[in-house]
Amino acid sequence: MADEEFDLVIPPGTPRTVIRDVIQAFDVELVSVTRPLSYANMVNDERELLAFRGKKDEIDKVNEFMYQKIKEFIES
Repeated sequence: MADEEFDLVIPPGTPRTVIRDVIQAFDVELVSVTRPLSYANMVNDERELLAFRGKKDEIDKVNEFMYQKIKEFIES
């Protein structure tokens, strides 16, 4: 179980610079995942999305980092 990997889906619209910074700073892999969407007119629709894949502790760090970077981007 210690080697289990987790996916963190990248929100659509995330700046490419944030994705690049994450890949350079953390031990994660950029992967494509298919996830169901459940928005008003997209119920049961599936989309291919980008995600970071890695160990839980690394994904937790990426989540915090990405949240800060996106927040900074929105505020600028």
